[in-house]
Amino acid sequence: MIRRSRPERPDRPQMRLIKTGEIDLTDCRTNSGNVSGCAAGHSSGCPGSVGGNGSGCPGDTSDIHRKIAAHPCYSKEAQHRFGRIHLPVAPKCNIKCRYCDRKFDCVNESRPGVTSIVLTPEEALERTRDVIRDHPYISVVGIAGPGDPLANPETIETFRLIKENFPQLTLCVSTNGLALSDSFDDLLKAGVDTLTVTMNAFDPDIQKEIVDHVIYDGKHYTGREAAALLIEKQLEGIKKAVDAGIVVKINTVLIPGINDQHIPALAEKMNSMGVYIMNIMSLIPQADLAHIKPATEEEKQALQDRCAVFVRQMKHCRQCRADAVGLLGNDMSGQIEGPRDCRRHRQERQKPQKL
Repeated sequence: MIRRSRPERPDRPQMRLIKTGEIDLTDCRTNSGNVSGCAAGHSSGCPGSVGGNGSGCPGDTSDIHRKIAAHPCYSKEAQHRFGRIHLPVAPKCNIKCRYCDRKFDCVNESRPGVTSIVLTPEEALERTRDVIRDHPYISVVGIAGPGDPLANPETIETFRLIKENFPQLTLCVSTNGLALSDSFDDLLKAGVDTLTVTMNAFDPDIQKEIVDHVIYDGKHYTGREAAALLIEKQLEGIKKAVDAGIVVKINTVLIPGINDQHIPALAEKMNSMGVYIMNIMSLIPQADLAHIKPATEEEKQALQDRCAVFVRQMKHCRQCRADAVGLLGNDMSGQIEGPRDCRRHRQERQKPQKL
């Protein structure tokens, strides 16, 4: 395809192409070098606020814009052009959510915590290399389980290897946030660009109904004490991330009768901290909360509309597996074989692990 140059007009934004892997991104700028509304390229305001009234832009100019524009979870438009690969290198978890069940695996089952295999960092690198070769539209490498990434040292090593071999890719981690603050420097050194924290409440009396226990610094906490500790560490980690220029997304599980009335206040809190986007997810009724009927799509939509006053809403989530590959809504993980060396230990590795 031949691109024809057009004369620049001072009254219209100039279009500049940024190369990401083998795909071009369009970066829309004014003559001053900044996108209208925000130095990072957000026409509706800085990340962290709907109207630019949050704590401010987390970083500068084109790099932030590039990460958002090519991240299928952060941009609704990107989901049709860019894909992601989740690397399941993190089997251990440091909390027990009452809605979580990581015991089952089926290639037709798509939900968080599910994977067909757990990889070593070296195997994860091999898998990434194979996927990128065949699917060059992959722009994001994420680690989201099947446990909590920050409860597993393999996470940092995997990110280090990916950054070393594929520096053009965006690195993304999804965590419950308990170990986020303690691990934050290591994440920065490893090159992590974007972050998702699952936060379901910032009221300990509500959180204790969602989380059974947490394990922090070798100690086991339960009840309200566990809930308060988790919230404290989540807020501490989110603040560090926003202050450092990491683009932050919050995942919130909508649990009728427990946190549904609290979520708008949580959205307001996240906006005040500079969070870029919020993803309200329907409860998958299982484990201790198997008896709770999930909200309808209409009820979820109404809640998203209420929260959109405070923070952007992600409305195209597919609640991905821990080994998801491809475009959102077109998971290819069941079609891609793992590295040969890892198949011998498949049964042992895919079992959920505790600290």
